[in-house]
Amino acid sequence: MKRILRQVAGIDVAQKELVVSLGCKNENYSDEIYAYKVFPNSDKGFVELVNWVKKMSNPGILIQFVMEATGVYHERFAFFLKDNDHQVSVVLPNLISNFSRTLDVKTVNDKTSSAAIAKFGLSRILDQWKRPDPVYKKLKQLSRELDQIITERTVIKNQLHAETAEAEPNKSSLKRSEKHIAFLNKFHAEIKAEIAILIKSDDTVKQSVSLISTIPGIGKLTAAIVLAETNGFEMIRNKSQLISYGGLDVVEKQSGTSIRGKTRISKRGNRYLRKALHMPSLSAVRYN
Repeated sequence: MKRILRQVAGIDVAQKELVVSLGCKNENYSDEIYAYKVFPNSDKGFVELVNWVKKMSNPGILIQFVMEATGVYHERFAFFLKDNDHQVSVVLPNLISNFSRTLDVKTVNDKTSSAAIAKFGLSRILDQWKRPDPVYKKLKQLSRELDQIITERTVIKNQLHAETAEAEPNKSSLKRSEKHIAFLNKFHAEIKAEIAILIKSDDTVKQSVSLISTIPGIGKLTAAIVLAETNGFEMIRNKSQLISYGGLDVVEKQSGTSIRGKTRISKRGNRYLRKALHMPSLSAVRYN
Protein backbone atom coordinates (compact mmCIF):
# COMPACT_ATOMS: atom_id res chain seq x y z
CA MET A 1 0.00 0.00 0.00
CA LYS A 2 1.36 3.39 -1.02
CA ARG A 3 2.02 5.93 1.70
CA ILE A 4 -0.20 9.02 1.52
CA LEU A 5 1.54 12.38 1.77
CA ARG A 6 -1.39 14.81 1.43
CA GLN A 7 -5.18 14.71 1.41
CA VAL A 8 -7.48 17.34 -0.10
CA ALA A 9 -11.26 17.74 -0.28
CA GLY A 10 -12.06 19.84 -3.36
CA ILE A 11 -15.48 21.47 -3.05
CA ASP A 12 -17.48 23.01 -5.88
CA VAL A 13 -19.93 25.35 -4.12
CA ALA A 14 -23.37 26.13 -5.50
CA GLN A 15 -26.35 27.89 -3.96
CA LYS A 16 -27.96 24.65 -2.79
CA GLU A 17 -25.26 22.01 -3.14
CA LEU A 18 -21.69 21.21 -2.11
CA VAL A 19 -20.07 18.87 -4.62
CA VAL A 20 -17.03 17.15 -3.07
CA SER A 21 -14.13 15.21 -4.59
CA LEU A 22 -11.53 13.62 -2.32
CA GLY A 23 -7.97 13.37 -3.56
CA CYS A 24 -4.60 12.31 -2.22
CA LYS A 25 -0.93 12.58 -3.17
CA ASN A 26 0.99 9.34 -2.84
CA GLU A 27 4.64 8.77 -2.00
CA ASN A 28 5.50 8.59 -5.72
CA TYR A 29 3.93 12.10 -6.01
CA SER A 30 1.06 10.92 -8.19
CA ASP A 31 -2.38 12.46 -7.56
CA GLU A 32 -5.50 10.33 -7.23
CA ILE A 33 -9.18 11.34 -6.97
CA TYR A 34 -10.76 8.42 -5.12
CA ALA A 35 -14.19 9.54 -3.83
CA TYR A 36 -17.07 11.82 -4.83
CA LYS A 37 -20.36 12.86 -3.19
CA VAL A 38 -22.94 15.70 -3.14
CA PHE A 39 -24.27 17.36 0.03
CA PRO A 40 -26.83 20.11 0.66
CA ASN A 41 -25.41 23.58 1.29
CA SER A 42 -26.92 23.75 4.77
CA ASP A 43 -25.91 23.32 8.40
CA LYS A 44 -26.97 19.67 8.32
CA GLY A 45 -25.10 19.16 5.05
CA PHE A 46 -21.92 20.65 6.56
CA VAL A 47 -21.91 18.07 9.36
CA GLU A 48 -22.65 15.20 6.97
CA LEU A 49 -19.88 16.32 4.61
CA VAL A 50 -17.21 16.57 7.31
CA ASN A 51 -18.18 13.18 8.77
CA TRP A 52 -18.04 11.57 5.31
CA VAL A 53 -14.63 13.10 4.59
CA LYS A 54 -13.29 11.77 7.91
CA LYS A 55 -14.68 8.32 7.18
CA MET A 56 -13.15 8.21 3.69
CA SER A 57 -9.73 9.64 4.61
CA ASN A 58 -6.57 8.46 6.29
CA PRO A 59 -6.92 9.56 9.95
CA GLY A 60 -3.19 10.17 10.32
CA ILE A 61 -3.01 12.86 7.59
CA LEU A 62 -4.53 16.33 7.85
CA ILE A 63 -7.30 17.07 5.36
CA GLN A 64 -7.17 20.36 3.46
CA PHE A 65 -10.60 21.67 2.43
CA VAL A 66 -10.28 23.76 -0.76
CA MET A 67 -13.04 25.78 -2.42
CA GLU A 68 -13.52 28.72 -4.76
CA ALA A 69 -14.56 32.19 -3.64
CA THR A 70 -18.03 31.96 -5.22
CA GLY A 71 -19.91 35.12 -4.31
CA VAL A 72 -21.42 34.53 -0.85
CA TYR A 73 -22.43 30.86 -1.16
CA HIS A 74 -19.11 29.50 0.15
CA GLU A 75 -18.94 31.73 3.22
CA ARG A 76 -21.18 29.79 5.64
CA PHE A 77 -19.34 26.54 5.00
CA ALA A 78 -15.94 28.25 5.30
CA PHE A 79 -17.02 29.74 8.65
CA PHE A 80 -18.24 26.31 9.81
CA LEU A 81 -14.94 24.65 8.93
CA LYS A 82 -12.88 27.36 10.59
CA ASP A 83 -15.03 27.26 13.74
CA ASN A 84 -14.36 23.51 13.95
CA ASP A 85 -10.57 23.86 13.51
CA HIS A 86 -10.31 22.41 9.99
CA GLN A 87 -7.71 23.40 7.39
CA VAL A 88 -9.47 25.68 4.90
CA SER A 89 -8.27 27.44 1.74
CA VAL A 90 -10.49 29.72 -0.35
CA VAL A 91 -9.04 30.27 -3.81
CA LEU A 92 -9.76 32.94 -6.42
CA PRO A 93 -11.91 31.48 -9.25
CA ASN A 94 -9.53 32.59 -12.01
CA LEU A 95 -6.73 30.47 -10.49
CA ILE A 96 -8.94 27.38 -10.63
CA SER A 97 -10.15 28.10 -14.18
CA ASN A 98 -6.59 28.63 -15.43
CA PHE A 99 -5.48 25.39 -13.76
CA SER A 100 -8.49 23.48 -15.17
CA ARG A 101 -7.46 24.37 -18.71
CA THR A 102 -4.20 22.46 -18.19
CA LEU A 103 -6.08 19.23 -17.41
CA ASP A 104 -7.20 16.78 -20.04
CA VAL A 105 -10.92 17.17 -19.26
CA LYS A 106 -13.41 17.15 -22.12
CA THR A 107 -16.58 17.33 -19.97
CA VAL A 108 -17.15 20.22 -17.58
CA ASN A 109 -19.71 19.66 -14.82
CA ASP A 110 -19.91 19.89 -11.01
CA LYS A 111 -18.08 16.60 -10.58
CA THR A 112 -15.15 17.49 -12.83
CA SER A 113 -15.02 20.98 -11.31
CA SER A 114 -14.69 19.62 -7.77
CA ALA A 115 -12.04 17.16 -8.99
CA ALA A 116 -10.10 20.05 -10.58
CA ILE A 117 -10.25 21.97 -7.28
CA ALA A 118 -8.96 18.90 -5.42
CA LYS A 119 -6.09 18.48 -7.91
CA PHE A 120 -5.28 22.18 -7.61
CA GLY A 121 -5.08 21.80 -3.83
CA LEU A 122 -2.81 18.77 -4.18
CA SER A 123 -0.46 20.62 -6.53
CA ARG A 124 -0.09 23.80 -4.44
CA ILE A 125 0.87 24.85 -0.94
CA LEU A 126 -2.11 27.11 -0.22
CA ASP A 127 -2.57 29.85 2.35
CA GLN A 128 -5.00 29.15 5.16
CA TRP A 129 -8.26 31.08 4.89
CA LYS A 130 -8.90 33.74 7.49
CA ARG A 131 -12.24 35.05 8.62
CA PRO A 132 -13.07 38.33 6.86
CA ASP A 133 -12.38 41.37 8.99
CA PRO A 134 -15.78 42.50 10.40
CA VAL A 135 -15.20 45.99 8.97
CA TYR A 136 -14.64 44.70 5.43
CA LYS A 137 -17.59 42.32 5.72
CA LYS A 138 -19.91 45.13 6.77
CA LEU A 139 -18.47 47.40 4.06
CA LYS A 140 -19.30 44.71 1.49
CA GLN A 141 -22.87 44.39 2.76
CA LEU A 142 -23.42 48.15 2.70
CA SER A 143 -21.76 48.74 -0.68
CA ARG A 144 -23.78 45.95 -2.31
CA GLU A 145 -26.98 47.31 -0.78
CA LEU A 146 -26.05 50.73 -2.15
CA ASP A 147 -25.50 49.21 -5.60
CA GLN A 148 -29.01 47.71 -5.51
CA ILE A 149 -30.48 51.08 -4.51
CA ILE A 150 -28.67 52.86 -7.37
CA THR A 151 -29.76 50.22 -9.90
CA GLU A 152 -33.40 50.42 -8.78
CA ARG A 153 -33.33 54.22 -8.81
CA THR A 154 -31.97 54.23 -12.37
CA VAL A 155 -34.85 52.00 -13.52
CA ILE A 156 -37.45 54.29 -11.89
CA LYS A 157 -35.81 57.42 -13.35
CA ASN A 158 -35.94 55.89 -16.83
CA GLN A 159 -39.60 55.00 -16.34
CA LEU A 160 -40.31 58.54 -15.16
CA HIS A 161 -38.53 60.00 -18.18
CA ALA A 162 -40.50 57.75 -20.56
CA GLU A 163 -43.78 58.58 -18.83
CA THR A 164 -43.06 62.32 -18.94
CA ALA A 165 -42.29 62.15 -22.68
CA GLU A 166 -45.72 60.66 -23.48
CA ALA A 167 -48.39 62.80 -25.14
CA GLU A 168 -50.75 62.38 -22.20
CA PRO A 169 -48.75 61.28 -19.14
CA ASN A 170 -50.57 59.75 -16.19
CA LYS A 171 -50.17 62.28 -13.37
CA SER A 172 -50.69 59.73 -10.61
CA SER A 173 -47.97 57.49 -12.11
CA LEU A 174 -45.60 60.45 -12.26
CA LYS A 175 -46.30 61.27 -8.65
CA ARG A 176 -45.68 57.70 -7.49
CA SER A 177 -42.41 57.54 -9.44
CA GLU A 178 -41.23 60.81 -7.91
CA LYS A 179 -42.09 59.53 -4.42
CA HIS A 180 -40.27 56.29 -5.14
CA ILE A 181 -37.15 58.17 -6.25
CA ALA A 182 -37.27 60.38 -3.14
CA PHE A 183 -37.62 57.25 -1.01
CA LEU A 184 -34.56 55.66 -2.66
CA ASN A 185 -32.60 58.92 -2.37
CA LYS A 186 -33.17 58.83 1.38
CA PHE A 187 -31.82 55.26 1.62
CA HIS A 188 -28.91 56.21 -0.64
CA ALA A 189 -27.88 59.04 1.69
CA GLU A 190 -28.27 56.86 4.81
CA ILE A 191 -26.08 54.07 3.44
CA LYS A 192 -23.37 56.48 2.23
CA ALA A 193 -23.31 58.11 5.66
CA GLU A 194 -23.04 54.69 7.33
CA ILE A 195 -20.14 53.75 5.04
CA ALA A 196 -18.35 57.02 5.86
CA ILE A 197 -18.74 56.39 9.61
CA LEU A 198 -17.49 52.81 9.20
CA ILE A 199 -14.38 53.98 7.33
CA LYS A 200 -13.56 56.53 10.04
CA SER A 201 -14.04 53.92 12.79
CA ASP A 202 -11.03 51.84 11.70
CA ASP A 203 -7.59 53.43 11.31
CA THR A 204 -6.31 50.77 8.89
CA VAL A 205 -9.34 51.08 6.61
CA LYS A 206 -9.22 54.86 6.83
CA GLN A 207 -5.56 54.90 5.81
CA SER A 208 -6.13 52.40 2.96
CA VAL A 209 -9.08 54.39 1.59
CA SER A 210 -7.03 57.61 1.69
CA LEU A 211 -4.15 55.91 -0.11
CA ILE A 212 -6.31 54.35 -2.85
CA SER A 213 -8.15 57.65 -3.30
CA THR A 214 -4.90 59.30 -4.44
CA ILE A 215 -5.31 57.44 -7.74
CA PRO A 216 -6.92 59.88 -10.25
CA GLY A 217 -10.59 59.03 -10.77
CA ILE A 218 -10.91 56.92 -7.59
CA GLY A 219 -13.14 58.38 -4.88
CA LYS A 220 -13.58 57.22 -1.30
CA LEU A 221 -16.67 55.14 -2.09
CA THR A 222 -14.91 53.29 -4.93
CA ALA A 223 -11.89 52.72 -2.68
CA ALA A 224 -14.18 51.31 0.02
CA ILE A 225 -15.81 48.93 -2.50
CA VAL A 226 -12.40 47.69 -3.71
CA LEU A 227 -11.33 46.98 -0.12
CA ALA A 228 -14.65 45.33 0.73
CA GLU A 229 -14.72 43.04 -2.30
CA THR A 230 -11.09 41.94 -1.84
CA ASN A 231 -11.27 41.69 1.98
CA GLY A 232 -8.52 44.27 2.20
CA PHE A 233 -6.53 42.46 -0.56
CA GLU A 234 -6.27 39.41 1.72
CA MET A 235 -6.24 36.88 -1.16
CA ILE A 236 -4.47 39.13 -3.68
CA ARG A 237 -0.75 38.53 -4.17
CA ASN A 238 -0.03 40.64 -7.27
CA LYS A 239 -1.67 43.01 -9.75
CA SER A 240 -2.42 40.21 -12.24
CA GLN A 241 -4.52 38.40 -9.64
CA LEU A 242 -6.42 41.59 -8.86
CA ILE A 243 -7.11 42.23 -12.56
CA SER A 244 -8.31 38.66 -13.11
CA TYR A 245 -10.42 38.68 -9.94
CA GLY A 246 -12.26 41.74 -11.26
CA GLY A 247 -12.75 40.11 -14.68
CA LEU A 248 -10.74 42.93 -16.24
CA ASP A 249 -8.15 40.67 -17.87
CA VAL A 250 -7.99 41.01 -21.65
CA VAL A 251 -9.15 38.14 -23.85
CA GLU A 252 -7.79 38.07 -27.39
CA LYS A 253 -8.79 35.56 -30.05
CA GLN A 254 -6.27 35.37 -32.86
CA SER A 255 -4.92 32.58 -35.03
CA GLY A 256 -2.59 33.26 -37.93
CA THR A 257 -3.92 35.89 -40.32
CA SER A 258 -7.44 34.54 -40.84
CA ILE A 259 -8.95 34.65 -37.35
CA ARG A 260 -8.97 37.97 -35.53
CA GLY A 261 -11.66 38.14 -32.86
CA LYS A 262 -12.56 41.31 -31.02
CA THR A 263 -10.33 42.03 -28.02
CA ARG A 264 -12.41 42.30 -24.85
CA ILE A 265 -12.25 41.83 -21.09
CA SER A 266 -13.16 38.39 -19.75
CA LYS A 267 -15.88 39.52 -17.28
CA ARG A 268 -15.33 36.27 -15.36
CA GLY A 269 -14.52 37.83 -12.01
CA ASN A 270 -16.23 39.77 -9.26
CA ARG A 271 -18.88 41.90 -10.96
CA TYR A 272 -19.17 44.36 -8.06
CA LEU A 273 -15.46 45.14 -8.24
CA ARG A 274 -15.61 45.44 -12.02
CA LYS A 275 -18.66 47.70 -11.87
CA ALA A 276 -17.06 49.98 -9.28
CA LEU A 277 -13.97 50.45 -11.46
CA HIS A 278 -15.87 51.00 -14.73
CA MET A 279 -16.35 54.79 -14.55
CA PRO A 280 -12.89 55.48 -13.03
CA SER A 281 -11.39 53.48 -15.91
CA LEU A 282 -13.28 55.51 -18.51
CA SER A 283 -12.17 58.69 -16.77
CA ALA A 284 -8.54 57.54 -16.81
CA VAL A 285 -8.71 56.65 -20.51
CA ARG A 286 -10.25 59.99 -21.40
CA TYR A 287 -8.21 62.39 -19.27
CA ASN A 288 -4.91 60.69 -18.44
